Amino acid sequence: MYSKISKISSINKMHTKQLDQFVGQEVTLQGWVANRRESKTVVFINLRDGRGMCQCILGVEDLGEELFATAKSLGQESSVAITGKVVVDERQIGGYELHASHLKVYQNAKDYPISNKEHGIEFLVDNRHLWLRSRRQWAIMRVRNSIIYAIHNFFQREGFVQMDAPIFTGNAAEGTTDLFETDYYGQPAYLTQSGQLYGEAMAMAMGKIYTFGPTFRAEKSKTRRHLSEFWMIEPEMAFCDIFENMDTIEAFLRAVVLEVIEKCPEELEVLGRDISKLQTISKTFPRLSYDEAVEILKGHKDVEGQNSIKVLEQDLLNVEMRIAEVKADISSREAAIAAGGMKKGEINFNQNKIDSQKQELKQLEEDQRNIPNWLKSARDFVYGNDFGGSDETVLTRLFDNPIMVYDWPHEIKAFYMKRNPEDPRFARGVDVLAPEGYGEIVGGGERETSEEWLVEKIQEHKLPMDVFQWYLDLRRYGSVPHAGFGLGLERLVAWVCKLDHVRETIPFPRYYGRLEP
Repeated sequence: MYSKISKISSINKMHTKQLDQFVGQEVTLQGWVANRRESKTVVFINLRDGRGMCQCILGVEDLGEELFATAKSLGQESSVAITGKVVVDERQIGGYELHASHLKVYQNAKDYPISNKEHGIEFLVDNRHLWLRSRRQWAIMRVRNSIIYAIHNFFQREGFVQMDAPIFTGNAAEGTTDLFETDYYGQPAYLTQSGQLYGEAMAMAMGKIYTFGPTFRAEKSKTRRHLSEFWMIEPEMAFCDIFENMDTIEAFLRAVVLEVIEKCPEELEVLGRDISKLQTISKTFPRLSYDEAVEILKGHKDVEGQNSIKVLEQDLLNVEMRIAEVKADISSREAAIAAGGMKKGEINFNQNKIDSQKQELKQLEEDQRNIPNWLKSARDFVYGNDFGGSDETVLTRLFDNPIMVYDWPHEIKAFYMKRNPEDPRFARGVDVLAPEGYGEIVGGGERETSEEWLVEKIQEHKLPMDVFQWYLDLRRYGSVPHAGFGLGLERLVAWVCKLDHVRETIPFPRYYGRLEP
C-alpha cells in the first residue's frame, strides 16, 4: 500500500553517505524506520538506508497535522521517503540530521518481530532474513564486503589470475569422510571441500592463480568455528616453496586487514572493535616449527618471559575476581533502583549498565568454565597430534598478532603435502593462527612434486588411485616446486569483527541442523 502523497523528484534523492555534500540544501532520503520517538509536536526518526543512518526531525508545523499524524503512527521497519534540509549536528550518527518538510510512506509496518529487547540466538537465526537489518549485522556485512574487495585488490595487484574450480568433484582433496555426496547423472559426486587440487593445475598454466568460491564440509559440528557452507580463497603459485608461501600469506593478511581498518572505521566502531588489536598486523608474524609450538603450548618454553600455563592460571584468577566485582555492582544498582527515588534518566542509565554487565558476566562465566579445560588440554597434549581449538587458543594467548606454525608431522597433514627434504618426518605445511582465541584462519604449504611419494601417500590415505590420475599428470609433465594456501573467509571476518560465532559472518549461515531460512 502506498500513500497518496505527491511523487518525490529523483533529482535530490541520495543516500546518507552523501549528506556532507548538501549541507543547507533540501534532499530526499529513502529507507526504513530503525526506531522512532516522539513528543507532542516533534517526531524523531532514525532512518537507515543500507549505507548508514540519519536522524530525521519531523515537526507538526513543517509537515501539517495529517502528515504529522502519519509520522507518529509509523512502526519499526516502515519504509519511507523523507525530504528535508541537511543540518550539521556532530552529536548525531554520521554528524548530520534532516529537518523534514515532506514525508512519503511506502508501507507502514506493524508488529516487527525483532525489538530492542534481548532475543535468544535461535530466535534471531530463525529470523535471519530480518536480523540482517540490525545495525550490528549491517556493520558485519559491510566489513565482509570490504574484506572481499581487499582480497581481490591484493591478488590482482600482485599479478594473480582469478580462476574458478568446480563445485562438483569426483575426488576429494582430503578424503570423503566429511563430504556431501550427491548423484551426478547416475554416478557419485561430492560438493567440493577445496578447489586446491584444481588450483595446482591452473597454476601450471598461469603461474599464479587464486580461486574464490563456496566450499562444503559435512562435519556434524556446531562449534563457533564451523559452518557446513563457507567461502574459501585459495591461491596457488608455481616456482614457490614454503618460505615464499609464508611471505605471501603474511603480506596478504596484512594488506587486507589494513585496508579494512581504513575503509570501515564506522562499522568497526559500531561493533565496538578495538582497532589497536588489529593494527598489530603490521608487526612481523612469528614463525614457529611444530616442535617449538608444542614446547610453548605445554609450558616448557617461554615467549618473552611469559609462560602459557602460568598466563592461563592468572587469567582464571582475574576472571574470578572480575565475576565477583560485576555481580556486586549489579546487585548494588538493582537495589538502588528498587529503593525508589531515582529520576527516569538515572533509572535508564543504571538499567542499561546492568544489562551490559549481565552480558559481560555471561562471557566471564564462559571463560571460567573454559580456562580449566584449556589448561588440561595444554598439559596433556600428546606430541604428534594436530592442534585443537583449545590448543590454538592457549598458544596464541602469548602473541598479539597472527603466528605461523610450520613443518608438521606428515601423518596429520593432507596427502599432497611435500615432505621436508631435510627431515621427512615432517610435511612442509603451515597454519596461520589468529590471536584473541580465534585460531586457524589459513592453512597451506608446499605441494609434493615427487610422483612416487604422492602415489605412496594416496595409497596410505586409502584414496581411489584412478580418480587422481589427472592430478598425477601434473607431476609427469613439467613438474615444478609450487605452494599455496586456503583462507576461510568467515573465520577472517569473525576475527576482524571480534565475533563469538561464525554464523554471524555470512548472510544466511548453513551449519549442522540449520537449513532455514
